[in-house]
Amino acid sequence: MSETKPKISVREGGPLIAKNVDVFLLPDGNTAEAKPILALCRCGHSKNKPYCDGSHKEAGFKGASQDVEARDKIYTYEADGIRISYNKLLCSHAGECNMRAASVFDPTKKPWVQFAASDLEKLREVVSACPSGALSIEIKDQARDWMRGDTVEIRVEKNGPYRVKNVAIDVPYWAKGQSAQEYVLCRCGLSGNKPFCDGTHVDAKWREDT
Repeated sequence: MSETKPKISVREGGPLIAKNVDVFLLPDGNTAEAKPILALCRCGHSKNKPYCDGSHKEAGFKGASQDVEARDKIYTYEADGIRISYNKLLCSHAGECNMRAASVFDPTKKPWVQFAASDLEKLREVVSACPSGALSIEIKDQARDWMRGDTVEIRVEKNGPYRVKNVAIDVPYWAKGQSAQEYVLCRCGLSGNKPFCDGTHVDAKWREDT
C-alpha cells in the first residue's frame, strides 16, 4: 500500500521533497498545481523558485545547521496565570506579533513581552498567527498550546520561508518547545538552523528574484 500521508523529507545538500501535500500556495496567494511530489529549493539559488532546478550543486550548498543546541533556549513571560513561551531560534521574524499586538510585543522594551489578563484574546490571536511556532501559550493549569488548526498546507512567504502546517518532517533535531504541527523551513539557504528558518533572510535582505 502506497504512502498517502503528507510528508517532507530533507535531502542533504539538496532540496526539500514534499509528498502528498494538496495545498501549495505561492507568494502571490495563488494555489499551485497539486502534484504528488514537489522538489522545493532551499539553497536560495534556483532560477525557478520555489522549485529546485539543481542550482544547489553549482552553488556548493551545505545543508547542515550551525551550533543549534547552543542557541536553543526558551524564554518565558508570566502574568495573571498566563505564560508565554518564546524560542528565538525558531523565530522567522514574520512580525505577526508586533503587527497584531504592538502594545504587548514590543522589541524596544525590556522585557519585550508585557501583558495582563485583559490581553488574553490578543495573546491567543498572536500565538495562532505565529507561523514558526516560536510562541506558545499556557493558561493556568492547561497544557502548552500553539493554537494550531487542522489545515494541511505549505505556503511560500514572499522573500521568506516555507510556512508549513500539519505536514510531518523527518529531521534529526527538534528545538525546545517546537511545534510539529506548524513550522517554517528555510528558503534562502542562509539559516543557521537548517532545514528550519531562523530569520536570517531578514537581516540578509534576501530576495527571491535574485
